[in-house]
Amino acid sequence: MNGARILADLKVTARGYLRNPIALFFSLVFPLILILLFGLIFAGSGSGPVTLYVQNFDHAANGTATPFSQAFLSDLNRTNLVSVDLVSPSVGNLSTWLGQNNNPVGLVIPAGFQASFLAHRPVNVTLFTNPQAASAAGSAYGAVAGVLNYLNLAAANGTAILGTTQYNVGSTIFTYIDYLVPGLIGFSILTSPMFSMVDVTSTYRKDGIFRQLSLTPLTRDEWLASRVLWYTMLTFLSAAIMLGFGVVVFGAHVILNVWLLPFLFAGPLLFVSLGMVAGSIARTPESAAVIGNVITFPMMFLAGTFFPVSDFGPGLQVVAKLLPLYYVIDGMNQAMLFQNFGRAFGDLLVVLGFAAVLFAAAVYLFRWKGE
Repeated sequence: MNGARILADLKVTARGYLRNPIALFFSLVFPLILILLFGLIFAGSGSGPVTLYVQNFDHAANGTATPFSQAFLSDLNRTNLVSVDLVSPSVGNLSTWLGQNNNPVGLVIPAGFQASFLAHRPVNVTLFTNPQAASAAGSAYGAVAGVLNYLNLAAANGTAILGTTQYNVGSTIFTYIDYLVPGLIGFSILTSPMFSMVDVTSTYRKDGIFRQLSLTPLTRDEWLASRVLWYTMLTFLSAAIMLGFGVVVFGAHVILNVWLLPFLFAGPLLFVSLGMVAGSIARTPESAAVIGNVITFPMMFLAGTFFPVSDFGPGLQVVAKLLPLYYVIDGMNQAMLFQNFGRAFGDLLVVLGFAAVLFAAAVYLFRWKGE
């Protein structure tokens, strides 16, 4: 490939893009509107029981859980709001473990829970919730608070012996906006390349522009490479704007590290290729737009952009994990929020696998000359 020709086409693409107010709006302004609206509306704020992951440190002398803590967990299960799933203390900090495994709610029962209750000494359990998973958080809090109030009433006529302390998953300082920023960066990685490439591929073929380009020294691979470069640059700019806006305006606590960079490279490659495939198989620009929307909109809402996948039903979670955007967003979440670089690396491998397959398909289907 000729680097000078790639650079020349890249300049033409950039000039055309910067002269297109609609493209600039959806790439740079629309994500800001989303982060502003979601930040203002949901800051601080399924069906079936919610899985409540519990670490129980209240043990008897023989090492088993005390009868009172076991009865407390049994009462929680009977509320039908939550389903208790015990987690070994060996996993370490439960809040960190919940974040690294995309689990929205968890509970820690402290040592001395039974002894404090019998002696009428105040003692608190610790509940961890994810602000994005409002439904799961509400169910967990309702179940825990309801059972504690019942036990207080039964033991001491409502005196507050047992209580709950509530923190956000991952960190005590995390807020809704912290979980939202990686999702909106993923949203930008998806939408800009997908909508543009679907439209460009189908329109250029219909208007004979590809046929004209076939008469120039520019090759198909060089044209595709320039598109990948352009949307990678656009992704970096969009991510920088959203990160800066989230941190400055809403005080987001995201952690920047080198693990974010591979997703900002691999994501555009994946969705430029997917857009090329969708545009190449469409007969007309109109049908291409339909195909693009059918592919894009489910990923927007099912891949964890605005709502945690753990809030979905089991069947929908399976669907979500078939979508490539899920791994882009989950990888950035693991890197920027929970410092779980092992899982982020696994997500990156999946993204690169999708990208390789789709890029090969795009090269195979892409033709300079239309039928």
